Amino acid sequence: MDSYEYGELLKDLKNKCENIAKIIKPAKLQTRLDEIIQIQQNPEFWNDTKKAGEINKEKVKLERMLQTYNQAKSSIDDAHELFGLVCSDNDATTLELLFAESSSLESRIKKVEIEVMLSGENDMANAIVTIQPGAGGTESQDWGSILYRMYLRWAERRGFKSEILDYQVGEEAGIKGVAFLIKGENAYGYMKSENGIHRLVRISPFDANAKRHTSFASVQVSPEVDDDIDIVIEEKDLRIDTYRASGAGGQHVNKTESAIRITHLPTGIVVQCQNDRSQHKNKATALKMLKSKLYELELEKQNTSNASEEKSEIGWGHQIRSYVLAPYQQVKDARSNIAYSNVEAILDGDIDEIIEGVLISKA
Repeated sequence: MDSYEYGELLKDLKNKCENIAKIIKPAKLQTRLDEIIQIQQNPEFWNDTKKAGEINKEKVKLERMLQTYNQAKSSIDDAHELFGLVCSDNDATTLELLFAESSSLESRIKKVEIEVMLSGENDMANAIVTIQPGAGGTESQDWGSILYRMYLRWAERRGFKSEILDYQVGEEAGIKGVAFLIKGENAYGYMKSENGIHRLVRISPFDANAKRHTSFASVQVSPEVDDDIDIVIEEKDLRIDTYRASGAGGQHVNKTESAIRITHLPTGIVVQCQNDRSQHKNKATALKMLKSKLYELELEKQNTSNASEEKSEIGWGHQIRSYVLAPYQQVKDARSNIAYSNVEAILDGDIDEIIEGVLISKA
C-alpha cells in the first residue's frame, strides 16, 4: 500500500462513517439516552419491572451503538489528521505504522455497519433454530448433525448459551431433526442469515466405494417472542400428539409420553418439544415455538424473497450456501457471492465472517 492508496482508503472510510451517521443520527441517540437516564432517576421507575427491563435493554443498545460509532469516528479522524502531518513532513516511518493499522480502521467501520444492520425490532431477541435434513437419507441426517454442531460451536465462541428443545436421533447416523434455542445479545439478528437450505458435497463416509455425495438440510430461524405478543392461536386449529422422548440424556427418555408434537392445521407448521420431564412444560415450550414461527411467518409475508427461501423444497437449486469438501474445499454463500477456503474452521463454528458478509450484501 502506498500513500495514495492509503489516502483513498481513508476517504472511503470517512464517507462510510458519514453515511452511517445519517442513518443512526448520533445526536438523536444521545438525546434519547439522556432521557432514559432521567427516567431511571425517578424513584418509581422500578415499580413496573417489565417496563423497566425494556427501557434498560434500550439503554444498553443505545450505549453500545454510540460507543462503537464514536470510537470508529475518532479513530478515522485521528488517522486523517496524522496522515496529513506525515505527508507534509515526509515521515516514512510513521506512514508505515499508519499502513499497518489500516486493517484495524476497516474493522472498526465494519463493526459499526454490523451494529446498524442489527438494529431491527427483533434482532436482539434469542433465536429458535430448527434443522431438518432433506434429500439424501443417512447422508443428509449426518449433514444435519454437522450443522447442529457448527451452530453450537459458534454460539460457544460468542459466549451465547444454547438449550435443546427437541432432538430426533437418525436411524443410522446423525439426526432426523433438532430444535434448539440460542440465547444471547443479537442472537436472532445474526442467525436469521442462516435461514434457508444448506448443501454439502463430500466423499461419503458411508459409501464403501468412496463416491461423492450431495446432501441437503434446511435451517429455519425464528425470534423467541415475548409471551404478550399479539398472536392468537385457536385450540381448534391445533392437533396435539404425545410420544415417548428419544435421544441422548434425561432419565425420562423412552419411559413416559412426555414429548409433545403440535401441528398448526391452517399453516401446516409442526413443532416438537421433549426437553423436560413434564408434559405440561413441554407443551408450553412447544406453544411458544409455534408462536415464534407464526410471528416469523408474518414477517416473511412482508419480504417475498425470504418467504420463497422458507418454502423451498430441501434439494437441488434452492441452497443459500454450499459446502464443498471434495474434489476441492470451499464454502460459498449464494447471497453474498463470497467464497471461503477455511472450511474446517467454518464447520467448527467460525462463521462470523460469512454471516457479516450476508448482512452487508443484503444491506
